[in-house]
Amino acid sequence: MAVTTAPPAPPRPPALTSPGRAGLSDKAFRFLSLGCGLLVLVILGFITVAMTQKAWPAFSHDGLRFFTTSRWAPNVEVFGSLSFVYGTVVTAIVALVLAVPLSVGLALFLSDIAPRRLRRPVSSLVDLLAAVPSVVYGLWGVIVLAPWLAGVYERVSDITSPIPVLSSLFSGPSTGRGLFTAGIILALMVTPIITSITREVFDTVPVMAKEAAYALGSTRWEMIRAAVFPHSRAGMIGAVMLGVGRAMGETIAAALVIGSSPQITANLFGSGDSMAAVIANQFNEAGGLHRSALIALGVELFLLTILVNIVARVVIARGRVRA
Repeated sequence: MAVTTAPPAPPRPPALTSPGRAGLSDKAFRFLSLGCGLLVLVILGFITVAMTQKAWPAFSHDGLRFFTTSRWAPNVEVFGSLSFVYGTVVTAIVALVLAVPLSVGLALFLSDIAPRRLRRPVSSLVDLLAAVPSVVYGLWGVIVLAPWLAGVYERVSDITSPIPVLSSLFSGPSTGRGLFTAGIILALMVTPIITSITREVFDTVPVMAKEAAYALGSTRWEMIRAAVFPHSRAGMIGAVMLGVGRAMGETIAAALVIGSSPQITANLFGSGDSMAAVIANQFNEAGGLHRSALIALGVELFLLTILVNIVARVVIARGRVRA
């Protein structure tokens, strides 16, 4: 009677890395990531300290008046930043009011509506807008857009003149260079940024959630409202806040079309000025306390952007809790 034996089992392949070596590589990667994160914080801290030291003469000279007054007179060493803060905020708000609906609509078109053969070329065209230098936007705005808008502003002013509130917001005459024109240019510049991020967020919505909405009899708009928007709320807010940061910090394009007039006015067609624009226009000729005041404007703009980011994080956190 023959006795058969099973063939020997093949030897197990050796482990690529030993447990001790894997633990060491994980620790090294953890420390490297921590070091990169701390390096960013250290750089930001150095920038803040250095800028504050350079701006301290202006802060000590004017005190709270630097933040609460709007008169800017370097010849008599009087510096108030309120008008520049006003111009920065107003142009950013105008840019968002114009750019956010357009950007969300483009993102929805590219992610859920456009045929596949159109998505890639349209996406490439939108991304190309972000590659255009800001000085090109500014030159186009001051040479082409502003002269054409001067006539448009005149007609809008004539139409809205009998209406109490709108007559103050859209009063004329105007040269075409002003707060609203700067907002239009900034809207063109932030649209590709908001669109690209929002489109990527919309693409992360689970297909099952969309199909479930359709299965319940929803139309396309009802599906977007019930499945896409709730899932993408946090990402959309992040995209908008990134656009806010770009709009508030834009320099050359705003400086060319905003009018360079430090004033607080309800007239959106009137000229104004922003913090980044006045720094670009006056820094080369400034010296002494004037230069310190311009650096103080940079510190104030830095703090304003941090405040915007904090508010955005709070809004995102509340949206996630509700979700």
